[in-house]
Amino acid sequence: MILITVLVLSSVTAWLFWPLASDEFLIIPDQQKIRAKESFLKETVSDLGQSRPNIIVLVADDLGKTDLPLYGNKVVEAPNITALASEGAVFNEAYVSASICSPSRAGLLTGRYQQRFGYELQPVNNYLKNRFLKLFVNNTFDLQELEFADYDKVPNQEAIGQQGLPEQEITIAGLLKKNGYATGIIGKWHQGDAEQFRPLKHGFDYHYGFYEAFSWFDDTTKTVNVRHKGIMDSHIWEQGNTGRAAKRRNNEIIKVDEFYTYALAREANQFMEKNKARPFFLYVPFNAPHTPFQALKEDVQKYKAKGIKDLNQAVYYSLITGLDSAIGQIHDKVKSLGLEDNTLIVFLSDNGGATYTGATDNAPLKGGKMSLYEGGINIPFVVKWKGKVKPGTIVDTPVSSLDIFATAAGVTGSLLPKDRIYDGVNLISFLTGKDKSNPHNILYWRAGYNKAIRKGDWKLVLNLKDDITALYNLKSDKSEKNDISAQNASKVEELKKDLASWEKQLIKPLWPSSGFYKNDINGKSDRFTL
Repeated sequence: MILITVLVLSSVTAWLFWPLASDEFLIIPDQQKIRAKESFLKETVSDLGQSRPNIIVLVADDLGKTDLPLYGNKVVEAPNITALASEGAVFNEAYVSASICSPSRAGLLTGRYQQRFGYELQPVNNYLKNRFLKLFVNNTFDLQELEFADYDKVPNQEAIGQQGLPEQEITIAGLLKKNGYATGIIGKWHQGDAEQFRPLKHGFDYHYGFYEAFSWFDDTTKTVNVRHKGIMDSHIWEQGNTGRAAKRRNNEIIKVDEFYTYALAREANQFMEKNKARPFFLYVPFNAPHTPFQALKEDVQKYKAKGIKDLNQAVYYSLITGLDSAIGQIHDKVKSLGLEDNTLIVFLSDNGGATYTGATDNAPLKGGKMSLYEGGINIPFVVKWKGKVKPGTIVDTPVSSLDIFATAAGVTGSLLPKDRIYDGVNLISFLTGKDKSNPHNILYWRAGYNKAIRKGDWKLVLNLKDDITALYNLKSDKSEKNDISAQNASKVEELKKDLASWEKQLIKPLWPSSGFYKNDINGKSDRFTL
């Protein structure tokens, strides 16, 4: 009996600590490409005398487009985003290059499909902890539809620390800094926290924010808080403002004593005030309305008074209203400083709404964050540049968050390096009518087992894990209700070939996934690779 017990315990222990952490996942920096980047950024720019606009990029976090009145929502109050849009162009078919935070931002910042440099999947902080959760917690604790992967080997701590935006990549900030711009990031980074990945190493002069995917908005005694059941929310409340989630100014941890959305607006306005006499690039990645769900009591009360009985929804809507207020403060500051005629402003979300919170479903779009259906990748997108972009412009052709880099380069006259492929286009050329073609004939997505392509009105979605092939015509079926792949076999093959041609240009992911998010679409498993 003792022998049997020992054998059982040994087997369980071996299973628990298997896979073993391995150094075979170490990411070796490409020194040749790093030197090429450094050489390019050191090149002298001959003409800095031309009029160069300020550029502001405002990013919402997990904001579904249909949760804004701009796109038809009748409950949420967001008058400042609506006002910004009325003074510029609204895009109805704008996309991000990933349906989850970190890879999406890597694409936005570099203007390149992030799969080109291996940033295909969400960075993973602890593979072995996930193994423990899979063994002991999976059947007793709500994993919020997470399914952790089984591996023979996983990255060790050194390899985990090497997950971040590769050093050889050039960000919008790095490019514009070369061209004489002051560069600032106010908010969420989420591109790696090791020193070589931090904002100040990627072209930014100034950073006020945090490195993690999340951070608390305020002391919980000052806010109305909703804690969701499940692992994706519990660790946020446990971590609080510590570690990667700590608030920082230029790498130094600081204490913030105001609601964080408004602190970000204040810092953004101070940055503009300080740099108003020179061209600046201001990147403001808010953490609203991402979890944790914390909102100011007065905002929550307003939604209760409007008849919103679900506290979860009331807090979520309040986070959006707080975000809207912050955007209004920044927009007003641009005007008060007299910079409106010479400032290009872009507003977007990093992906669709997070359906796992229970506060949004992105309807009428299908799916949400962590899916390649429209609810996960079709996002709100606004561009304003007074005197250049006609107010009230509506754009119904597909554009991408990858276009922000190309637009910034185009309007500032910044030359791009010749040693890499860029995937975006200068949107101002299209908005002014200078370019009459469509910005993109084809857009692509890949996240492990999950792939998608949009070509014209056709969209193909592939899930190799669950053997799903679905074809939609978005012109007649934006909600992706009717899979017409069986009736259009030749179109499926055409799109598969286009997708395969694009994939030949990519490299494999720099790190393994942590597993899957278990979407349940129409009662069928439709897992998404994390």
